[in-house]
Amino acid sequence: MLTLVQTLAEKIINAHLVEGEPIRGANAAIKIDQTLTQDATGTMAYLQFETMGVGRVRTERSVAYIDHNTLQSGFENADDHRYIGSVAKKYGIYFSRPGNGICHQVHLERFGKPGKTLIGSDSHTPTCGGIGMIAIGAGGLDVAVAMAGGAYHITYPEIVGIKLTGKLHDWVSAKDVILEVLRQLSVKGGVGKVMEYFGEGVKTLSVPERATITNMGAELGATTSVFPSDELTRQFLKAQGREEDYVELSADEGAKYDKVIEINLSELAPLAACPHSPDNIKPVAQLSDIVVNQVCIGSCTNGSLQDLLKVAHILKGKTVHEKVDLSIAPGSKQVFNMLAECGALSDLIDAGARILECTCGPCIGMGQSPVSAGVSLRTFNRNFVGRSGTKDAQVYLVSPETAAASAITGVFTDPMSLGAMPEYVMPKEFKVNDNMVTLPASEADADKVEILQGPNIKPFPSNSALPDKIWAELVLKVGDNITTDHIMPAGAKILPLRSNVPAISEHCFVVVDETFPKRAKAAKEHGGSIIVGGANYGQGSSREHAALAPVYLGVRAVICKSFARIHRQNLVNNGILPLVFANESDYDKLHQGEFISLPFVKRELEAGDDITLKSGEFETKLKNDFSERDRNMIVAGGLLNMFA
Repeated sequence: MLTLVQTLAEKIINAHLVEGEPIRGANAAIKIDQTLTQDATGTMAYLQFETMGVGRVRTERSVAYIDHNTLQSGFENADDHRYIGSVAKKYGIYFSRPGNGICHQVHLERFGKPGKTLIGSDSHTPTCGGIGMIAIGAGGLDVAVAMAGGAYHITYPEIVGIKLTGKLHDWVSAKDVILEVLRQLSVKGGVGKVMEYFGEGVKTLSVPERATITNMGAELGATTSVFPSDELTRQFLKAQGREEDYVELSADEGAKYDKVIEINLSELAPLAACPHSPDNIKPVAQLSDIVVNQVCIGSCTNGSLQDLLKVAHILKGKTVHEKVDLSIAPGSKQVFNMLAECGALSDLIDAGARILECTCGPCIGMGQSPVSAGVSLRTFNRNFVGRSGTKDAQVYLVSPETAAASAITGVFTDPMSLGAMPEYVMPKEFKVNDNMVTLPASEADADKVEILQGPNIKPFPSNSALPDKIWAELVLKVGDNITTDHIMPAGAKILPLRSNVPAISEHCFVVVDETFPKRAKAAKEHGGSIIVGGANYGQGSSREHAALAPVYLGVRAVICKSFARIHRQNLVNNGILPLVFANESDYDKLHQGEFISLPFVKRELEAGDDITLKSGEFETKLKNDFSERDRNMIVAGGLLNMFA
């Protein structure tokens, strides 16, 4: 039931509710106003969209970004960009060309609107929560459905209120705020929840600072994070020439949260996420004198003009330590242009920084891999094993202030030890130039647009309908916090294969077990395979390929203690059963290489009964907590099969 007193998240979600009731834990569906894709996930999303037979996107605004696979060492990435551009032109999608910037930074600057809903085929889509949107990361198929006019299905979330008081010290930043939240809640603490920020401390944070916090809220496993839309939001939109998009939005006085966490900004000190998890938090002061080999500044988390002006003023007149390799990637062309015009870019270059293009780059292992066993300080959002491109690298996540200070000294340095923060001034107006955004063809001219597919683009794999029973080999058993980087690695060698599932499947789980693809394909010839995992299986990226590759390799079910939200839905969307142990201790009773039977799986799934599992003499139950829609999808072998 709708209440008269609502949180901000409830206001926006309830205004878009098209199915279900606003009851915590209930199945619901919301209307989607905007979508975004990026090139690593976009090709599959648009192939899926094309199969739906819709002549034009039905959202208020859909944008396709080229920002991930921009290292063109072969034809693959360039061909994929050409395909996405042609689809965008034909179907009514705005196309942000290579060099225009990272999707989340550009969407915040140019397209995000307070009070609107956004889903994107990238897990850091919640960045736009910094401008007062309900912005959610999703699988590519869910985004394709939204572009076709379909609703986005969610479990109605709990709302966690994070009350901010006080004001940050000069050398403490928004990155330290979200690291503190991760320290308190962990990478599993946000699953099934929305993080809503409120309190007097909110008024001390700019929109870019808020966006840093909502961006890394993805590492909590949260559905999304959101800030109020207030006078600072209006000033940001006015500076972007978009004041007409401003709407004042906040929680009602007396709104009730399911849980409240209070953080006094005045008490925070610089923090770092230590290897190899975003919630492995320590004060920077405790890490002093660790020798640093590399510093990378930028990404969708900390690539704003405010972040890089701070860095430029810290580095001005100084030289990067002789043993440190410093690279800086502005988040957008707008940021890059303005750094150049005000002279800050010259200060960065003079100090010895290597200036990269406005893309994700090192954050996804697309270049700038550190030395063997090297210590790399990054202002990014993830530090999973191998994500940097170097398997034994020690990657720390830090603020731009800590990164810049450490680049100068050559050791892990608490920036509060540097004295007074150099002054910097934010401009009242931003340089607006959307010449790198290609507009779609008119509806009348859409038929004249040719879709251009290169030879690297292969059809996405389709699953078969769920059989009455499953008898399959347990081909892989893994532990807790398996990330989508474990399942489907990124990096310069693998990302160009995102449009070619047969080829990219050869890399599935090789970070964990190099023999997995070969063994899974062998098991596919005899009924398929099953994977068993621990808690929070599938955390991290929204990458749908972590489900598509297992489909291609014949995986029928994944049985775990618990799943990360986006990956669980990606498995369902593609017809793989994500099952949860009714008794977590049963995890210890299953062993890699044995055969598992789900003898009544179809009947039990359709009836809503718990799923029977047998292995030799051992028998147990697995939870059947699927919605009716999810059950129908799995029985059909996936979402597209259900509507075929």
